[in-house]
Amino acid sequence: MELTIGTIFEGKVKTITNYGAFIQLPEGRTGMVHISEISHVYVSDIHQHLSPGQVVKVKLIGIDEAGRISLSIKRAQEQERPQRPAAAKPAVPKAPLTFEEKLKQFMSDSDSKISGCRQYEHRTKSRKR
Repeated sequence: MELTIGTIFEGKVKTITNYGAFIQLPEGRTGMVHISEISHVYVSDIHQHLSPGQVVKVKLIGIDEAGRISLSIKRAQEQERPQRPAAAKPAVPKAPLTFEEKLKQFMSDSDSKISGCRQYEHRTKSRKR
């Protein structure tokens, strides 16, 4: 079987690591799905999305010089989704925001960004070096 980029296969999850999962492809070949290619949402623990022995659809996204096969689960799912027609909902023009509404939105965004930075600061300062 010749492997071509963009082909979708069904494979079985062979092993799971902290950085991805190894998938057994047809004819005994093995490829890896990186943690960033598992789902469209952030994946902190692969075990919440995959388990050994699970059968998944994967898309071949690359083969490097060493012959390692790169796979993607989320890109295989994109092709299965039916495309919505572009004119499904008519676009409703929004009224322009007033100055007060813009200011309120800016303050809200700013507060959330600052709190996120403070949370990150707290985590980095607590580590012993």
